Amino acid sequence: MNTEVNTMTVNGVEYVRADSVKSSATATNVDGMPYVIVRTYSAGVFAGYLKSRTGKAVKLIDVRRLWYWKGAASLSQLAMEGVTNPNECKFPCKVSQIELTEAIEVLGVTKRAQSCIEGVPIWKE
Repeated sequence: MNTEVNTMTVNGVEYVRADSVKSSATATNVDGMPYVIVRTYSAGVFAGYLKSRTGKAVKLIDVRRLWYWKGAASLSQLAMEGVTNPNECKFPCKVSQIELTEAIEVLGVTKRAQSCIEGVPIWKE
């Protein structure tokens, strides 16, 4: 009998063992839309499903603003590995859709990083 635990729930947030998810695996798609991180010229950084992209204009759905993160040195590391200090990150609640008009970077996200981003508690004041 396999007694290995790959997930656990703490205060309503499900966490996944880092070694149970291949870091190079692509994040889950919704209706064929990839999960991405978008850095904009002046609006900040966002994570969500890429609905469309035309030039610098990007539409995302199920979006979280990544206002502050702890435990990733760069957006590249965040997109590949997630964060190591989720309780110290400041990611507000999701919004259903956003249009960003000055996208300057779009990064594909791994399953591991997506799980981590979605597992960060909602920050609010």
